[in-house]
Amino acid sequence: MAPGVLVDDNLSSRDGLALEDTSDKIDAINVLKGQQKDDIYEKSKFDAEKDKTTFRQYEDACDGVKAFYREQHIKQTVAYNLKARNKFLHFRKREEMTIWEAMEKLNTLIDESDPDTSLSQIQHLLQSAEAIRKDGKPRWMQLTGLIHDLGKLLFFFGSEGQWDVVGDTFPVGCAFEEDKIVLSSSFSENPDKKDPIYSTRDGIYEAGCGLDNVMLSWGHDEYLYHIVKDQSTLPDEALAMIRYHSFYPWHREGAYTHFMNEKDKRMLDAVLAFNPYDLYSKSDGLPNTEELKPYYLELIDEYFPQKVVKW
Repeated sequence: MAPGVLVDDNLSSRDGLALEDTSDKIDAINVLKGQQKDDIYEKSKFDAEKDKTTFRQYEDACDGVKAFYREQHIKQTVAYNLKARNKFLHFRKREEMTIWEAMEKLNTLIDESDPDTSLSQIQHLLQSAEAIRKDGKPRWMQLTGLIHDLGKLLFFFGSEGQWDVVGDTFPVGCAFEEDKIVLSSSFSENPDKKDPIYSTRDGIYEAGCGLDNVMLSWGHDEYLYHIVKDQSTLPDEALAMIRYHSFYPWHREGAYTHFMNEKDKRMLDAVLAFNPYDLYSKSDGLPNTEELKPYYLELIDEYFPQKVVKW
């Protein structure tokens, strides 16, 4: 595949397999870089005996995502982020689907006839949720594992490519902490880097303002966060797991901590508790979708009282 060819105006011809290939390679980098710490939740058990070195090697994955990150780091500007939020959250006719229907729609990102993959989107989401359930985590966290990637529906709803759907996230509107962001050399071509305000440490924000008030680069995490925040009863910890699970510069590298408030310190522990279930569950056995569906439908109804979600 050619990761550099990322923009496609013909939505019907979009290659979901190419998107997932990019997403998996991004995960591969983060698997190999990551060392999780203990947090407010008991440390995950499901992955305790897994040999993390058997996951795709960093060097191989890195070659596959250089072009992706070059485009993302150039194009994720304040202007684009304001445009994306207006477009996707306010000024378009939004599709209405239940959570399970959204999972089934996302499932079409993968061509199940392709010989190179047997893992559907629903199976990955169920793998994450079942690993969380197996470790005895709360029901709201199980549901968070089930839905955490549903923001990839952006790919169907008019995204400009892959660069505004997947990938590690970072704040816009302030200086890019390039030494803490993966493959960051292309930020030199981002117009915000030359802006007299956006290029300063605090930019348009204030120290201690809280990450709730910081605009993160647009993608599936940020999109789903806004959907779930407005239409579910999931707790703040779940919202943080969704919004920040790709914010590796913060939760792994310690960047942008000057924006944190007391709430963010608690949310950081929640994100670190969730991260292993996203990165390491893909190697688990395939779940039986029909067998598990009744349990998760009940769980969905518990936290999405309106049943039908506006996407």
